[in-house]
Amino acid sequence: WLKHDKQVLRFYGFFQETVTERPEENARYRHVSIMFHMEDGTMSMHEPKVENSGLAQGPFLKRQKVLREDGMAYLGPDDLKVGQEITIYGRTIHINGCDRFTRWFFEQNGVWLSPEEPVVEDQWQKSYKLKKMIERGEMPLSRASVDAKHLAKYMSGAPHVDMKFTQFALNERKVLRFRAYWDDHTPYGARIYFIIHYFLADNTVEINEAHCRNSGRDSYPMFMKRGPLSKKNQVLAVPGLLAAEGQIYYPHDFRVGQSINVWGRKLVIYDCDDATQKFYKQYMDIDQREGCLDVSEKPVTHLKLTPPPHNGVGREEDSLINCSMIQPKPPKVDLEKLMLYTGEIMRFECEMVNGEPEDEMRRLVIAYYLADDEVAVFEEPVRNSGHMGGRFSEKRRIKNPATGEYFKLSDLFVGQTVVIAAQPLRITRADEHCLQYLEAHPEEFPYASPVACARRILPLASEPEMQDEKGVEPDRLKDLAAAAGVYLVDHEVVTLLRHFGVAGGDNQPPRVLGPLALQCAQS
Repeated sequence: WLKHDKQVLRFYGFFQETVTERPEENARYRHVSIMFHMEDGTMSMHEPKVENSGLAQGPFLKRQKVLREDGMAYLGPDDLKVGQEITIYGRTIHINGCDRFTRWFFEQNGVWLSPEEPVVEDQWQKSYKLKKMIERGEMPLSRASVDAKHLAKYMSGAPHVDMKFTQFALNERKVLRFRAYWDDHTPYGARIYFIIHYFLADNTVEINEAHCRNSGRDSYPMFMKRGPLSKKNQVLAVPGLLAAEGQIYYPHDFRVGQSINVWGRKLVIYDCDDATQKFYKQYMDIDQREGCLDVSEKPVTHLKLTPPPHNGVGREEDSLINCSMIQPKPPKVDLEKLMLYTGEIMRFECEMVNGEPEDEMRRLVIAYYLADDEVAVFEEPVRNSGHMGGRFSEKRRIKNPATGEYFKLSDLFVGQTVVIAAQPLRITRADEHCLQYLEAHPEEFPYASPVACARRILPLASEPEMQDEKGVEPDRLKDLAAAAGVYLVDHEVVTLLRHFGVAGGDNQPPRVLGPLALQCAQS
């Protein structure tokens, strides 16, 4: 019960019923839907209702268990097969089909059902369908019926129907719709779009203008009122003089991709609607979509004025807000970054390398504030240097002249030369807190990653000095790397010393342990 809950096998079948006292038929096929409920083995039948059939249709058999014809057991799924017949309460039903779920269910259980059989129709069903088609006007009149109607009109004295009335009766409310444009080359002219309506009832044409919003033109859509459109227009010299009938436009003259002449204006047809396309394909075997033109205009690009350069007074963000709004608001602050990194300062010691002898002894400290990405420079007091210690550059966001962007923490590392306040400053070292922070974020600062720095010296694996257990000096390591085409910055050497360094001998600088670094790079 739980496995087959709400699972129903549906079969389609029919049985033959005798019809008495009817000259046009002696038997009738009645179609039923047989539903077998898997959860409890019950069956039900339903006959679809047919309009004006005169039969009480609908539920044919209530849901119940049905005995076989021999009365030995109840009917089950094995008794219901496509192409077979079953007897239910004395009626023999031929099964001619089933739904997709039923066919899938039998295939899953290894049972192959026969293919679907065509639905049989009796004489009454055929005549009923033909009658309905005639009522809907889908069947044309026979030649004998048309001749009989004309003969009846002649005998009654009614005039013969002319071609115009026939055309009106057959094509009333049938309109072909085209889209066209006209390039006005007069001074101050532009491209104007139109919608052309061709009325099949009387071969007349109506043209309306299709203006877009804010086009600057008056909202008078009528360009040409409904009437016959001549291919060549003539002007009479005398008013009231009869003119010869000119050649007018017919449906075969309207082709997408070509042009028509409308009172001296060249209108190019570039598209039509679906109904028009279907009309030409059905009656003229013309595919109007092949000639469709792309009339989309290039998007207008508006040049955006660049803000004026910063004059150095105040912050650049405040100046930019004054250029974008009348009532300026303070720039938004990254509160998450502010709460996370308040008090975090990265300090780098540097020296001034402007080539002046009096500045060689000056020592400065670059402070980078993570909370707001601002930079400040302080000068350390050096005795007999001739310069006072204190603030060298106030705390603010400073642009890096090398990149044109504001200084980022990745721009500052040991060995790098930066320009602040028009002075070149070469970073010589960083404090312990700064080094630990950089090493904790190796994906942002690869020069502080021990693994990345160790992989940089992999080309030196064949050097004998790299296999020395006593290590190699930092300056010698840089020379070996440069000879191999690898140029190490001072911060990378500092990272190697911090993770793979060993203490030197008496008053000797620390060394980089080559085997340990290469082992880390290869792991």
